Amino acid sequence: MIISSSIISLDFLSFEEELKKTERAGVDWLHIDVMDGQFVPNITIGSMFLPFCKKATNLPLDVHLMINQPERHIEAFAKAGADYISIHIENNPNVLRTIQQIKELGCKAGIVLNPGSPTESIEEVLPFIDLVLVMSVNPGFSGQKFLPEMLPKIKKIRKLIDLSAQKILLQVDGGINKDTIKSVIEAGADVIVAATAIYDYPQGIKAGVDALRNY
Repeated sequence: MIISSSIISLDFLSFEEELKKTERAGVDWLHIDVMDGQFVPNITIGSMFLPFCKKATNLPLDVHLMINQPERHIEAFAKAGADYISIHIENNPNVLRTIQQIKELGCKAGIVLNPGSPTESIEEVLPFIDLVLVMSVNPGFSGQKFLPEMLPKIKKIRKLIDLSAQKILLQVDGGINKDTIKSVIEAGADVIVAATAIYDYPQGIKAGVDALRNY
Protein backbone atom coordinates (compact mmCIF):
# COMPACT_ATOMS: atom_id res chain seq x y z
CA MET A 1 0.00 0.00 0.00
CA ILE A 2 1.24 3.45 -0.96
CA ILE A 3 0.19 6.32 1.30
CA SER A 4 0.01 9.72 -0.33
CA SER A 5 -0.48 12.41 2.31
CA SER A 6 -2.47 15.45 1.22
CA ILE A 7 -0.64 18.58 2.29
CA ILE A 8 -3.88 20.58 2.17
CA SER A 9 -4.37 19.67 5.84
CA LEU A 10 -0.92 20.35 7.25
CA ASP A 11 -0.02 23.35 9.41
CA PHE A 12 1.31 25.92 6.93
CA LEU A 13 2.83 27.97 9.73
CA SER A 14 5.28 25.08 10.15
CA PHE A 15 5.37 23.99 6.51
CA GLU A 16 8.94 22.67 6.32
CA GLU A 17 8.86 20.87 9.66
CA GLU A 18 5.47 19.34 8.90
CA LEU A 19 6.83 17.95 5.63
CA LYS A 20 9.91 16.56 7.36
CA LYS A 21 7.70 14.91 9.99
CA THR A 22 5.59 13.46 7.19
CA GLU A 23 8.62 11.89 5.53
CA ARG A 24 9.94 10.53 8.84
CA ALA A 25 6.50 9.05 9.56
CA GLY A 26 6.87 6.74 6.57
CA VAL A 27 4.57 8.37 4.03
CA ASP A 28 5.38 7.36 0.43
CA TRP A 29 4.17 10.36 -1.60
CA LEU A 30 3.01 13.93 -1.07
CA HIS A 31 -0.43 14.60 -2.56
CA ILE A 32 -0.92 18.17 -3.77
CA ASP A 33 -4.52 19.23 -4.33
CA VAL A 34 -4.76 22.12 -6.78
CA MET A 35 -8.16 23.85 -6.91
CA ASP A 36 -9.13 26.91 -8.93
CA GLY A 37 -12.45 27.95 -7.39
CA GLN A 38 -14.25 27.12 -10.65
CA PHE A 39 -13.99 23.39 -11.32
CA VAL A 40 -14.47 22.96 -7.57
CA PRO A 41 -15.68 25.58 -5.06
CA ASN A 42 -12.42 25.93 -3.13
CA ILE A 43 -9.11 27.62 -4.02
CA THR A 44 -5.82 26.14 -2.81
CA ILE A 45 -2.22 26.26 -4.03
CA GLY A 46 -0.33 26.39 -7.31
CA SER A 47 2.91 25.18 -8.87
CA MET A 48 5.04 27.61 -6.87
CA PHE A 49 4.70 25.34 -3.80
CA LEU A 50 6.32 22.31 -5.42
CA PRO A 51 9.96 23.47 -5.27
CA PHE A 52 9.56 24.10 -1.53
CA CYS A 53 8.25 20.56 -1.10
CA LYS A 54 11.26 19.28 -3.04
CA LYS A 55 13.62 21.23 -0.79
CA ALA A 56 12.02 19.92 2.40
CA THR A 57 11.69 16.21 1.45
CA ASN A 58 12.68 13.60 -1.10
CA LEU A 59 9.12 12.32 -1.46
CA PRO A 60 7.51 12.02 -4.92
CA LEU A 61 5.00 14.77 -5.65
CA ASP A 62 1.54 13.52 -6.59
CA VAL A 63 -0.35 16.46 -8.13
CA HIS A 64 -4.15 16.37 -8.49
CA LEU A 65 -5.43 19.16 -10.74
CA MET A 66 -9.03 20.09 -9.92
CA ILE A 67 -9.04 22.95 -12.39
CA ASN A 68 -10.57 24.04 -15.68
CA GLN A 69 -8.30 23.88 -18.74
CA PRO A 70 -5.55 21.88 -17.03
CA GLU A 71 -3.58 21.78 -20.27
CA ARG A 72 -2.67 25.44 -19.68
CA HIS A 73 -0.81 24.57 -16.46
CA ILE A 74 0.74 21.13 -17.06
CA GLU A 75 4.13 22.50 -18.10
CA ALA A 76 4.42 24.71 -15.01
CA PHE A 77 3.76 21.79 -12.67
CA ALA A 78 6.12 19.49 -14.55
CA LYS A 79 8.92 22.05 -14.45
CA ALA A 80 8.25 22.68 -10.75
CA GLY A 81 8.96 19.03 -9.91
CA ALA A 82 5.74 17.01 -10.19
CA ASP A 83 6.22 13.26 -10.49
CA TYR A 84 2.55 12.39 -11.08
CA ILE A 85 0.00 14.77 -12.61
CA SER A 86 -3.64 13.68 -12.54
CA ILE A 87 -6.44 15.40 -14.43
CA HIS A 88 -10.20 14.91 -14.39
CA ILE A 89 -12.13 13.15 -17.11
CA GLU A 90 -15.04 15.54 -16.56
CA ASN A 91 -15.34 18.69 -18.65
CA ASN A 92 -12.14 17.85 -20.51
CA PRO A 93 -12.75 17.22 -24.22
CA ASN A 94 -9.02 17.06 -25.01
CA VAL A 95 -8.18 14.63 -22.23
CA LEU A 96 -5.97 12.34 -24.32
CA ARG A 97 -3.96 15.24 -25.70
CA THR A 98 -3.41 16.50 -22.15
CA ILE A 99 -2.34 13.02 -20.97
CA GLN A 100 0.17 12.90 -23.84
CA GLN A 101 1.45 16.33 -22.83
CA ILE A 102 2.01 15.13 -19.25
CA LYS A 103 4.00 12.13 -20.47
CA GLU A 104 6.04 14.17 -22.96
CA LEU A 105 7.12 16.41 -20.08
CA GLY A 106 8.49 13.39 -18.21
CA CYS A 107 5.72 12.89 -15.63
CA LYS A 108 3.42 9.97 -14.88
CA ALA A 109 -0.16 10.65 -16.00
CA GLY A 110 -3.32 10.01 -13.98
CA ILE A 111 -7.02 10.23 -14.74
CA VAL A 112 -9.58 11.18 -12.07
CA LEU A 113 -13.27 10.33 -11.68
CA ASN A 114 -15.68 12.26 -9.50
CA PRO A 115 -18.25 10.23 -7.51
CA GLY A 116 -20.96 10.80 -10.11
CA SER A 117 -18.84 9.91 -13.16
CA PRO A 118 -19.30 6.48 -14.75
CA THR A 119 -16.48 3.98 -14.80
CA GLU A 120 -16.92 3.56 -18.55
CA SER A 121 -15.79 7.14 -19.17
CA ILE A 122 -12.13 6.23 -18.65
CA GLU A 123 -11.94 2.94 -20.58
CA GLU A 124 -10.58 4.50 -23.77
CA VAL A 125 -7.69 6.24 -22.01
CA LEU A 126 -6.49 3.28 -19.92
CA PRO A 127 -3.71 2.34 -22.40
CA PHE A 128 -2.20 5.81 -21.99
CA ILE A 129 -2.18 6.35 -18.22
CA ASP A 130 -0.20 5.30 -15.15
CA LEU A 131 -2.80 5.94 -12.45
CA VAL A 132 -6.57 6.08 -11.92
CA LEU A 133 -7.81 8.22 -9.03
CA VAL A 134 -11.31 7.51 -7.73
CA MET A 135 -12.81 10.29 -5.64
CA SER A 136 -14.72 8.86 -2.68
CA VAL A 137 -16.05 12.29 -1.70
CA ASN A 138 -17.20 15.24 -3.78
CA PRO A 139 -13.97 17.11 -4.52
CA GLY A 140 -13.21 20.53 -3.14
CA PHE A 141 -12.86 20.27 0.63
CA SER A 142 -10.84 18.19 3.07
CA GLY A 143 -12.43 16.38 6.01
CA GLN A 144 -15.52 14.98 4.28
CA LYS A 145 -16.99 11.58 5.12
CA PHE A 146 -16.16 8.60 2.94
CA LEU A 147 -18.94 7.57 0.54
CA PRO A 148 -19.29 3.77 0.87
CA GLU A 149 -21.30 3.77 -2.35
CA MET A 150 -17.96 4.20 -4.14
CA LEU A 151 -16.71 0.73 -3.15
CA PRO A 152 -18.41 -1.04 -6.10
CA LYS A 153 -16.85 1.52 -8.46
CA ILE A 154 -13.39 0.87 -6.98
CA LYS A 155 -13.88 -2.87 -7.46
CA LYS A 156 -15.07 -2.36 -11.03
CA ILE A 157 -12.05 -0.21 -11.92
CA ARG A 158 -9.73 -2.71 -10.26
CA LYS A 159 -11.15 -5.37 -12.58
CA LEU A 160 -10.76 -3.11 -15.63
CA ILE A 161 -7.12 -2.45 -14.77
CA ASP A 162 -6.39 -6.14 -14.21
CA LEU A 163 -8.03 -7.09 -17.50
CA SER A 164 -6.06 -4.42 -19.35
CA ALA A 165 -2.74 -5.94 -18.22
CA GLN A 166 -1.42 -2.38 -17.95
CA LYS A 167 0.82 -1.22 -15.11
CA ILE A 168 -1.73 1.21 -13.66
CA LEU A 169 -2.02 2.18 -10.00
CA LEU A 170 -5.49 2.55 -8.48
CA GLN A 171 -5.67 5.48 -6.08
CA VAL A 172 -8.60 6.46 -3.84
CA ASP A 173 -9.05 9.86 -2.20
CA GLY A 174 -11.67 11.11 0.23
CA GLY A 175 -12.60 10.32 3.80
CA ILE A 176 -10.03 7.57 4.24
CA ASN A 177 -9.04 6.94 7.85
CA LYS A 178 -8.27 4.00 10.14
CA ASP A 179 -11.95 3.00 10.08
CA THR A 180 -12.53 3.15 6.32
CA ILE A 181 -9.17 2.11 4.89
CA LYS A 182 -9.70 -1.65 5.15
CA SER A 183 -12.71 -1.67 2.83
CA VAL A 184 -10.87 0.51 0.32
CA ILE A 185 -7.82 -1.75 0.24
CA GLU A 186 -10.00 -4.85 0.00
CA ALA A 187 -11.81 -3.26 -2.95
CA GLY A 188 -8.49 -3.09 -4.79
CA ALA A 189 -6.78 0.25 -4.09
CA ASP A 190 -2.99 0.41 -4.45
CA VAL A 191 -2.65 4.02 -3.26
CA ILE A 192 -4.66 5.84 -0.62
CA VAL A 193 -4.74 9.59 -0.11
CA ALA A 194 -5.13 10.80 3.48
CA ALA A 195 -5.31 14.33 4.83
CA THR A 196 -7.03 14.84 8.18
CA ALA A 197 -6.40 11.19 9.11
CA ILE A 198 -2.70 12.10 9.20
CA TYR A 199 -2.41 15.79 10.00
CA ASP A 200 -5.31 16.03 12.45
CA TYR A 201 -4.64 12.73 14.19
CA PRO A 202 -4.77 13.40 17.97
CA GLN A 203 -1.42 11.70 18.71
CA GLY A 204 0.41 13.32 15.82
CA ILE A 205 1.50 12.63 12.23
CA LYS A 206 3.51 9.45 12.91
CA ALA A 207 0.67 7.90 14.91
CA GLY A 208 -1.79 8.80 12.16
CA VAL A 209 0.33 7.07 9.52
CA ASP A 210 0.82 4.05 11.78
CA ALA A 211 -2.95 3.79 12.33
CA LEU A 212 -3.44 3.61 8.55
CA ARG A 213 -0.66 1.07 8.08
CA ASN A 214 -2.03 -1.14 10.87
CA TYR A 215 -5.63 -1.20 9.67
